[in-house]
Amino acid sequence: MIILSISIVIFIVLEFANIMILYFKPDSRVGNGVAVFKAWEDSKQDENLHLFVRYMTNWVAGTKLIFIFLLLVILFIGSETIKMVSVIAMILSISTYFWRLHPLIVKLDIKGEIIPKGYSKQLRTMIAGFLGLFIIALVIYFIMR
Repeated sequence: MIILSISIVIFIVLEFANIMILYFKPDSRVGNGVAVFKAWEDSKQDENLHLFVRYMTNWVAGTKLIFIFLLLVILFIGSETIKMVSVIAMILSISTYFWRLHPLIVKLDIKGEIIPKGYSKQLRTMIAGFLGLFIIALVIYFIMR
């Protein structure tokens, strides 16, 4: 059904923008730019540490790129069933943010290590938006089926 494809396309577009930021503008505070972390600037004082942080930033971008390419394959040649199962997989994988990453960024935010203060709430809302997008698409898919 088209609603599953639309939700996948929206995710691809938004994540592609985040990948471009991570690869080419990591100093940004937009999207997934790592300059929201004070440690990004601090790492620049230690070349080895900054190389490691840049490596990890590019690794995250590369991992996101793998997701994007897999979703493009699913979008173009996947059956309706594959798209439905993929949306469920996206819901489950995105949900893991709340298990490990969100508690860490909240602690950093409380300690004043995130710019702007309160960014953890913005990120929580953005991730919840992705989840909501896929959940709504899945519900519509099952209702319209």
